[in-house]
Parts: sequence; C-alpha cells; structure tokens
Amino acid sequence: MFETPEDRKYQESHEYATTDDETVTIGITDFAQDELGDVVFVELPEVGDDISQGEEFGVVESIKAVSDLYAPISGTVTEVNEELFDRPELVNEDPYGEGWMLKVDRGDDADFDALLSADEYREQTE
Repeated sequence: MFETPEDRKYQESHEYATTDDETVTIGITDFAQDELGDVVFVELPEVGDDISQGEEFGVVESIKAVSDLYAPISGTVTEVNEELFDRPELVNEDPYGEGWMLKVDRGDDADFDALLSADEYREQTE
C-alpha cells in the first residue's frame, strides 16, 4: 500500500498539492515515484514562472522512463526545490517531504478544490 497523506489533494496524473494559507507545495505521489523507479533527473520551472492547472510544468526522468509533470493548480512559482538538481533521489526517498518540487502562490481555490481527496486518489491507484 502506498502512502497517501490526508493533508493534501491529488491529481489523476499523480501530482499532489498541499497548502498553507498563502503557498501551495507541489510534488509527485509515493505511487508515482514507485512506478517511475529510481529518479535520476528533474527539470523544473524557474521562480517567477507561471504554471497553469493541467499543463506541463516539468519533467522527471528515471532509469526506466521520462515523464511529464502536470500542474495541479495554476499560479506563479515562488520557490523551486533546488536540492533535487543535485539529489533527484529525494523524490524516491521522501516524496511528501524533502522530495517536494515547487511552491506556488495560492491562487484560485477552485483549482485546489477540484483535485481528488486522499480517498479518491487511493481508489484510483488500487
């Protein structure tokens, strides 16, 4: 069984979003990192770039696949996890912690509310 924390929302393409009042943190799920295998490279946007819900924002490359990353919400990138450029394996080791990818400003709550709950995402991946 894969870890699916209740404190975040999920997208069918296996990205998650978790929020405090001002910022949304985005990454890929435990299920996604397991499916990919050992992550060897991550390509992410730059601070100040705008991302749009459902649109590609980056790429994650593993020993067995190259996968596009899709934005779970729209917003402006406020921070990028630069640690992943030197240590992409953090995505495998701690996808919900040190393996986070982006932080974006919290925009339209409708984007966030439209995402899957942990239970809905679990049903999809079973």
